[in-house]
Amino acid sequence: MKVYFIGAGPGDAELITVRGARILSHAPTVIYAGSLVNPKLLELCKPDAKLHDSSKLTLEEVCTIYIRAKEESRDTVRLHSGDPSLYGAIGEQMDWLDEHGIPYEVIPGVSSFSAAAAAMRRELTSPELTQTVILTRLSGRTPVPEAEDLARLAQARATMVIFLSVHKIERVVEKLLGSYPPKTPVAVVSRASWPDEQVIRGRLTDIVSKVHQAGLERSALIIVGSALQDKYKPSRLYAHNFSHGFR
Repeated sequence: MKVYFIGAGPGDAELITVRGARILSHAPTVIYAGSLVNPKLLELCKPDAKLHDSSKLTLEEVCTIYIRAKEESRDTVRLHSGDPSLYGAIGEQMDWLDEHGIPYEVIPGVSSFSAAAAAMRRELTSPELTQTVILTRLSGRTPVPEAEDLARLAQARATMVIFLSVHKIERVVEKLLGSYPPKTPVAVVSRASWPDEQVIRGRLTDIVSKVHQAGLERSALIIVGSALQDKYKPSRLYAHNFSHGFR
């Protein structure tokens, strides 16, 4: 018996990895992350698979399912949205599995920030503009360490991808304006890769009003930085006078 933590991807059912889909299709027990997981992925499951919606379960109840699966020697898939390593809350589950001697494996998935970049048709890193991407969030029910406060991270003026914070867009912009110029481009991508995907583009000066006008309060990423601007310098990777051993 083994537990597989699988990244379901950002929404589009075809963005799960081949390995993740294969294991999901053979799993006798599947615990999935509620509405965050595309229902079409559940169609890959065996007809007799036991399906559990984790949005209605506590950690203790999830662990009870693991115990039952161990007793019945049934492999179990824990299907998370995006990539399990980002805001996936899998650490406590893995600790519990270690304590109970249950083997597990993590299968990565496509994160929503990658899907958002694809939706914007933008690279998040751009030559001579930024070579750094910061993934973060505002403090909420889950606190953020003081050293990682958004205003402090903004001092780097890198590309910043802000999760789980669109409902506090005013506060986000206030903290960013301490370091980013007011005309810095911003995009808010809602439900990246889903059929109702929405991309709102603006600048720090007007993104708040645009987000309110669109009525976005959840399931959206805020992306800010000079890499989103229209003008950029192309990479020298394929320049005629640039050679290296990895091209």
